[in-house]
Amino acid sequence: MRIRASSIVASAALALASAAMPAFAYEEGSVTGGGSIEGQIIYKGPVQTRKIIPNKDVEVCGGIREEPLIQIGPNQAVENAVVYLTDVAKGKTWPASTSKPAELENLKCRFVPNVQVIRAGPLVVINSDPVLHNTHGHYGQRTAFNMALPNQGQRIPTELTRAGTVRVDCDAHGWMEAWIYVVDNPYYAITSADGKFQITDVPPGTYTLVAVQALTGPNQQTVSVAGGKPTNLTIELKKQ
Repeated sequence: MRIRASSIVASAALALASAAMPAFAYEEGSVTGGGSIEGQIIYKGPVQTRKIIPNKDVEVCGGIREEPLIQIGPNQAVENAVVYLTDVAKGKTWPASTSKPAELENLKCRFVPNVQVIRAGPLVVINSDPVLHNTHGHYGQRTAFNMALPNQGQRIPTELTRAGTVRVDCDAHGWMEAWIYVVDNPYYAITSADGKFQITDVPPGTYTLVAVQALTGPNQQTVSVAGGKPTNLTIELKKQ
């Protein structure tokens, strides 16, 4: 099934966090007797596609192709869905990988990575192509950053200091799209090819968990975590 990309991207993540919220001061520390949240994300609907018709820079961008709007593996598993907890005031330390700026690469007229979760803070946008890209990030309808990268190898730093969903496109190549989920605590995961995820060292308590993918939008639910035990979930995403 073919559908217009504009009809998807306009609504996919706005319900989640289109009005970005300021990052609060998350308190890092050791977690004793923490539990975990783990499980699988599934999707039972049709796998919709969009048709990419490059109208410029074809030698770099490639030719006409169909791209799925959701990646589905065996047993209806969703790859590259994002799962995270909101409003967590304190808990485990941030992973070491978040100590350096996150990166978003323009490569062969695609964004790499296409989906990522980053700590609120610095982001470096890179142009690896020998063509002009204009990388434009949006918190809902508000511009988060807008930068021209005319030169191959160019790197431009920016800041995403507010938690929320950032949709990224290229003003020079309208089919390019990426999603950045900016978080203010380290309790998040991206599903693997089998749709599975795990969030560890969660202090015992009750939390709001969000699972989201660009086509379906968010699924939000309350979860309880017991000390030293896993909370197992199967979450079905549905197109809204």
